[in-house]
Amino acid sequence: MEEHNVKILSVEPVTHNVKRFRVEKPHGYTFIPGQATEVTVNKEGWRDKRNPFTFTSLNAWDALEFTIKIYDDHQGVTHQLGLLEPGDELILHDVWGAIQYKGEGTFIAGGAGVTPFIAIFRQLLEDGRIGNNQLICSNKKADDIILNDEFTGMLGENFVNTLTEDNIAGYHHGRIDEAYLVDNVPDLDREFYVCGPDEMIDSIQQALKNLGASAITVEL
Repeated sequence: MEEHNVKILSVEPVTHNVKRFRVEKPHGYTFIPGQATEVTVNKEGWRDKRNPFTFTSLNAWDALEFTIKIYDDHQGVTHQLGLLEPGDELILHDVWGAIQYKGEGTFIAGGAGVTPFIAIFRQLLEDGRIGNNQLICSNKKADDIILNDEFTGMLGENFVNTLTEDNIAGYHHGRIDEAYLVDNVPDLDREFYVCGPDEMIDSIQQALKNLGASAITVEL
């Protein structure tokens, strides 16, 4: 089992509760965009607590990047991560993950479930293969949207946001259900990639099956 001690190089805010961590990249450490690793905080009392996080960097980069939602309402791993500073250490483990790019399609994300898609879209942009891929993100409020400007720059009108609490101009309002998919997905005969809370994944997966979609990849 792999285990790599790496130092944090920088910590930056992405939204009001999401941070970007740049960390050292172990020699020969590679992954497929969309994959993840288990991360441990290298501090007393935390070394036995491992949480999965997706790489949001690309293999060609000199450092690794993680984009992580910080939950300060309980004293868990992400709260501890939110207290870390450059120079602190993390422990990285094996690379794993089911979300991999299989072809042009629609990506559906709930909240921080968008993180497996970040490296995928960055790699597609790097390779000149953004094509007609679509990203639909569901969040509670507009200020919860992760990398709004970057995704808009990559995808234009194919970056679609729906908000379940805010009802403001420029955004869809409501949950993603069968009717929403019929109205907002240009073609159901395509690849679908779904990541988010378990309840949302189950609901969207069933809705897609009801509509006749068959190429569905989910991140559990």
